[in-house]
Amino acid sequence: MGLETSCDETSASVIVDGRKILSNVISSQIPVHQKYGGVVPELASRRHVENVLPVIDHALAEAGVTIAELDAVGVTYGPGLVGALLVGVAAAKALAFAAKIPLLGVHHLEGHIFAALLTHPELEPPFVSLVVSGGHTSLVHVRDYSSFQLLGQTRDDAAGEAFDKVARLLGLPYPGGPHVEALAATGDSQAIHFPRSFTSEDSFEFSFSGVKSAVINYLHTASQRKEAVNAADVAASFQFAVVDVLAQKALRAVRQCGCLKLVLAGGVAANGALRRELQQRCDTENVRLYYPDIILCTDNAAMIGCRAYYQMQAGDIADLSLNAIPSLPLGGKLK
Repeated sequence: MGLETSCDETSASVIVDGRKILSNVISSQIPVHQKYGGVVPELASRRHVENVLPVIDHALAEAGVTIAELDAVGVTYGPGLVGALLVGVAAAKALAFAAKIPLLGVHHLEGHIFAALLTHPELEPPFVSLVVSGGHTSLVHVRDYSSFQLLGQTRDDAAGEAFDKVARLLGLPYPGGPHVEALAATGDSQAIHFPRSFTSEDSFEFSFSGVKSAVINYLHTASQRKEAVNAADVAASFQFAVVDVLAQKALRAVRQCGCLKLVLAGGVAANGALRRELQQRCDTENVRLYYPDIILCTDNAAMIGCRAYYQMQAGDIADLSLNAIPSLPLGGKLK
């Protein structure tokens, strides 16, 4: 069983042999946080407390298995919101103790990367993964099932975070990513040139605060001059600037690592413009592109169960002292 409570989704899943999903139950909190324009940590934690046991029961029932039939339980223990993480970790520890089964602590980003394995049974390491979500933007070289080399990550805003902030500027609802994408589909992506950061050939770092600030300045200047703003053009040009940087760096990482496989992961992996741009560049360079089904792009427990399975195979088992680590680095535990 996999459990995921790192942010605002409470999810439980039952996985067989690492790649077959028997159930993947997700309880979303979007309506709770929508009126605040973003996730409120305290509210998220309370909802997880209310939801985690019913979600586990639902996942077991949907899979047609009992707790006694589970071989292990894997849970996200970082990174994420500490209060939210603690709910999942406590539930997993209780389940492992009661059922006398192994407990596995899973890194949230490693789970996102492994989501593609559930959609593509033939996919195996080594490959490069571009992880793009509301809280993370990272390039990772996955050498094998237990080896993750962080090539670069965002220095400030994550790509998904920038999408949400620009959506708010344009008066669009939360979560902003899908609304920006929909609006951008009716605009001209070349209408406005927004800046790109860390574009040097040797950099795999990202920064999206600059492009967000550029959108703020553009809208503010137009307001001061009393000029009409084409919101669709702003959305399309912003999205193009973000996608261009993501695709450029991802393909550069693939070339440097000598891989011919690129895995797109995280919530922003559902963005159609990003998928199309990556597919076009991958086709040009003879690189195979993989990405999860849409339901597996956002936070879910199936990806945690998948990652936990391979940790079980490697003997990477936790004990009941496992704790939440909100700033857990990729590839290791904080001391």
